Amino acid sequence: MNLLLVEDEPSVVSVVSRGLTEEGFTVSIAPDGLIGKQMASEHDFDLIILDIMLPGINGLELCKIIKTHKPQTPIIMLTALGTTENVVNGLDNGADDYLIKPFKFAELFARIRMLLRRYSGLTTQDQIITIADLQINLSAKTVKRSQQEIVLTATEYRLLEYLAKNKSKILSRIDILENVWDIDFNLGTNVVDVYVNYLRKKIDKNASQKLIHTAVGLGYVLKEK
Repeated sequence: MNLLLVEDEPSVVSVVSRGLTEEGFTVSIAPDGLIGKQMASEHDFDLIILDIMLPGINGLELCKIIKTHKPQTPIIMLTALGTTENVVNGLDNGADDYLIKPFKFAELFARIRMLLRRYSGLTTQDQIITIADLQINLSAKTVKRSQQEIVLTATEYRLLEYLAKNKSKILSRIDILENVWDIDFNLGTNVVDVYVNYLRKKIDKNASQKLIHTAVGLGYVLKEK
């Protein structure tokens, strides 16, 4: 497995590269965003780890660029910026996961394994989930409602896909955190509620039939009334 680490902090580079090499990964290092962009465009990596505060091009912008051209490449943000707003911003720009410094290598390694498992299960065969007039193409990762295409961020799409695959089932916030983000945020975070509201504005806005419902005290459910 080939991984790219885009990081300008020598101590982090040393810990991550040494640990991943010991686990059998081949690790390439980019010390700034510009070199990271070039390496990501010229090579196919199984996973990319990005710092946010990078010289040249910041990690958020770089993440967005990579996901535009290589949407099937999993990306983990590794950063000291840990507020809910920072997390949401990182995920909005296409990151699959977000780990806050300081971190334990075991946790980073666990998240890498989970993301590699998630992406290894992708198939090129078209699969369509239909709920009322909502259509989700699982291979193309496109969404339509009443035949009108809806543009979602990577995280919004994963949330919708998870809700759709569990149609009519009430999903708790913890269920969603563990299956959409593969992580256990501090239980006080409102990131799930934030993203459900994002989805509602795009999926249910101006629709006569609402599909995303709140089960008070329990969580959320995607269903037809």
